[in-house]
Amino acid sequence: MTSVQPPAAELSADQARRIALRAQGFLGAPDRRAGAPGVLRHLGAVQLDTISVLARSHELIPYARLGAVGRRTIEEAYWSGGRAFEYWSHAACILPVEEWPHFAFRRRAYRARPQWHHDLPDGAYDTVIKQLRAEGPLTATELGGAKNGGEWWDWSASKVAVERALMYGEVVCTERRGWKRVYDLAERALPDAVLHDDLDDAECLRRLVALAGQSLGVGTRADIADYHRLKGEQFDAVVADSGLVPVTVQGWAKPAWADPAALASEPRGRHRTTLLSPFDSLVWERARTERIFGFTHRLEAYVPKPKRIHGYFAMPLLAGGRLQGRVDPAREGTTLVARQVSLADAKAVTPMAQALVEAASWVGCTEVRVERVVAPELRGPLTREIARVLA
Repeated sequence: MTSVQPPAAELSADQARRIALRAQGFLGAPDRRAGAPGVLRHLGAVQLDTISVLARSHELIPYARLGAVGRRTIEEAYWSGGRAFEYWSHAACILPVEEWPHFAFRRRAYRARPQWHHDLPDGAYDTVIKQLRAEGPLTATELGGAKNGGEWWDWSASKVAVERALMYGEVVCTERRGWKRVYDLAERALPDAVLHDDLDDAECLRRLVALAGQSLGVGTRADIADYHRLKGEQFDAVVADSGLVPVTVQGWAKPAWADPAALASEPRGRHRTTLLSPFDSLVWERARTERIFGFTHRLEAYVPKPKRIHGYFAMPLLAGGRLQGRVDPAREGTTLVARQVSLADAKAVTPMAQALVEAASWVGCTEVRVERVVAPELRGPLTREIARVLA
């Protein structure tokens, strides 16, 4: 590992928590003029996922920070005007178009990759590129079919080719249409100012580490490297030149780094009360969530139903700058169903009721029904508070 400079500051655990909340857009007045595009630029990456309960995760991210912004407005913020592209970052993510040059290191690595899961038939790659050049943006189905008719990963030759071109950077995903990727040539879809791979690997990594530090506010080596799925040694190689400063955080067992701007002023302002997607960057890294909030969070969608503890898509409740519970939601017509609710204590009843009613209104539901509360004595107070907020 690289040598570590003396810490620039010592932070209490509470200071680190509030710095993280402000960096992620949950503390202080939201910048509503910047809207969803501003949230994307601020976070630097918004994770995509196929699961849709209240809404898809990439819609829940701006909602959690801005409130009931229109879902169509969110989609337009991502995909209209060439503001963003989709690529592999923390996972499959929507990224601000300004970050295209920063992923040149990853595109080069993919181009140099000797083996892939799928074989690419001779001529398939060139055929896809020629078709996109001639016909404009197309889905995999429009390119000749996404699958061969077999298992999930039994992709057609055209799907294999266009996904390979996406990883190489010759093709970009310009939007999602019915959750299908729409592909176009990078040279046509991206602004000339960013359409280059001029940055060497070290500069790409330096910028991504700096941006991740800004988006997190403060984090350990693992926290910051994981934001864009970098390796620990890649972080080590560039952190000294990233502009991040070493800090110590009380109660954190490992060294940490902070964005200097995050240390320049005390985090103050209004705390957002909201439900969080399990894929929200505030909580997507389990060890960090436990360290900062003392809250163990795990997505159980891929856990067999009998083994689930909190539910299929349990959403943490953020209130007062702390994680105070969680709910596993569902929708039945115009009713938001809280299939299972767990609360830290009785003080979490009111914020959970507020968060459920706001979420219901956002997705077009007019009623909220609570099915199970882990602490049965809180079920009555919660249902009464929901009725009061709805009234």
